[in-house]
Amino acid sequence: MPNRIRPYLFYDVAVSICSTCFRKVEGKIIFQNDKVFMVKRCPEHGWEKVLLADDVDYYRRCREVFIKPTEMPRRFNTKITWGCPYDCGLCPDHQQHSCVTLIEITDSCNLRCPICYAGSGPEHAKFRSLGEIERMLDAVVRNEGQPDVVQISGGEPTIHPDFFAVLDLAKTMPIKHLMVNTNGIRIAQDLEFTERLADYQPGLEVYLQFDSFKRDALVELRGADMRRIREQALERRNQLGISTTLVVTVKRGLNDDELGAIVDFALEQPCVRGVTFQPIQAAGRLDQFDPSRHRLTLTEVRRRILEQTDVFAPEDLIPVPCHPDSLAMGYALKQHGSATPLTRFIPPEMLIEGGRNTINFEQDTSLQGAVFKLFATNHSPESQAGSLRDLLRCLPNISVGDDLSYANVFRVLIVQFIDAWSFDVRSIKKTCIHIVHPDGRLIPFDTYNLFYRGDLEQTRLTPLRLAGG
Repeated sequence: MPNRIRPYLFYDVAVSICSTCFRKVEGKIIFQNDKVFMVKRCPEHGWEKVLLADDVDYYRRCREVFIKPTEMPRRFNTKITWGCPYDCGLCPDHQQHSCVTLIEITDSCNLRCPICYAGSGPEHAKFRSLGEIERMLDAVVRNEGQPDVVQISGGEPTIHPDFFAVLDLAKTMPIKHLMVNTNGIRIAQDLEFTERLADYQPGLEVYLQFDSFKRDALVELRGADMRRIREQALERRNQLGISTTLVVTVKRGLNDDELGAIVDFALEQPCVRGVTFQPIQAAGRLDQFDPSRHRLTLTEVRRRILEQTDVFAPEDLIPVPCHPDSLAMGYALKQHGSATPLTRFIPPEMLIEGGRNTINFEQDTSLQGAVFKLFATNHSPESQAGSLRDLLRCLPNISVGDDLSYANVFRVLIVQFIDAWSFDVRSIKKTCIHIVHPDGRLIPFDTYNLFYRGDLEQTRLTPLRLAGG
């Protein structure tokens, strides 16, 4: 008899979308050749096979181990009518509140990045009024009560004519930590601006694009050689002590060989509190995106970090329980340009179950709470610094004084946004990074760029709703 065993291991079913017409389709998750794939079929456009992870064991840990009760927002913004993802805003079927919320205050930008998910550029001239921005901030506060992290974004937010008035407005809100997402040009070129920005600390952090050390890679990603700008921006922030996270957009074969070098470089910068790696999402200007050539999965980025730097070991870069499919994190104690990894000391049960005393140095329930804060993306950096201090005092062979601050926190975060190829309704329901729509809805970052940005809700989403998905 012929061999009737399939050449893969079937793992699960999935509800996805066709990457061409965006209609809902059924898929399946399979393990094949030590990799994880989604296989799906659209009746009109045929079969698709998409790589989800290159590490089956890590993928299974995300699905089977790092599972915890989800936290809901205080209110929902839309009704359930058409089903996920056609009711975003947040609807009552969404399974996670906003860990991080983005407020886009302008579509204009002083760059025109080829990879921009928002399609921003100098050709756009829309700057939201303070009234519009206040209503968007109010929407976040209504949903969250005391939002932990709000990111002022764009476009390029620092070119908004009322930029500091926006920060002043945000500072009147019960927001625990404010971030500014920037390409760094104005910070590098305008000392007076940067000095004024420094006055908003503590409670403010800069999210700085920092994709590569190579000219050609920067030109392909950002449309310009940004090396000197990034250098000047970091010099200013180091001088003024402005807390900064380096944000690296990663593209296969372009800058994925630099991830370890960027981590090592970040440790040498006094102002840098960590690095966030974001594999490119197929949205915005990425019209020619080819998932077989350009896609990098979270596990591939994680593997490259481990291969390219000695700072972290595999047990140091673990899934974040609020959304383990798309978030991985590692923490370290940063001192004098070096790092002592910490994540390895925390068993998964401590992060997931909360109430259990699982190891000897975690007997104190208040300390358990500190551990949860440290490894949650929805807590402010100031609270994380206090949690780090409590944790270190209980760990063997690590001494820490009372002068420990947020300057000693170093984190690596991998954020993998979901696009039409990797779309999985199960995972979408747990996304915790949201964008505020101008009408006040809070929408997951992933679906916003697919269905809700600009005129997409009318041109792409409405026909799908009318057709029943």
